[in-house]
Amino acid sequence: MSRKEALDLARDVGLDLVEIAPKANPPVCKLIDWGKFQYLETKKKYENKKNQKKTKLKGIRFRPNTGDGDLDFKAEQATKFLKKKNKIKIQVILRGRERAFSEQAKAQLKEFIDKINFPVKMEQDIKFQGNGFNVIIAPEKE
Repeated sequence: MSRKEALDLARDVGLDLVEIAPKANPPVCKLIDWGKFQYLETKKKYENKKNQKKTKLKGIRFRPNTGDGDLDFKAEQATKFLKKKNKIKIQVILRGRERAFSEQAKAQLKEFIDKINFPVKMEQDIKFQGNGFNVIIAPEKE
């Protein structure tokens, strides 16, 4: 039907004429209530945003001379974070003369990751940055 007829029909029914496929020959249009359509689209966007997965980056820091009991406690905390689907940034802080023993600190960081009782993947490899070694781990996808 012609454009004028379609506009008259839309006005009679009390709806809006919306162009769906402008590149089609002839262009395809639809009669809808534009306000209701916008409301439903906004509602749909809100629902999608609400259902998104939210991951946080948690941090665990320790020094090379931190005791085994404290490291066990931090490993338990890391397991709790991973069960909640959070990523963890683990840092070994080196000060002064501790930097001379950086290989031992790196080994301690690897040991700590092994202590965590949860399947993990490394998002970022162990690297020396700033004043110590850092690594980012995340829970493995199941």
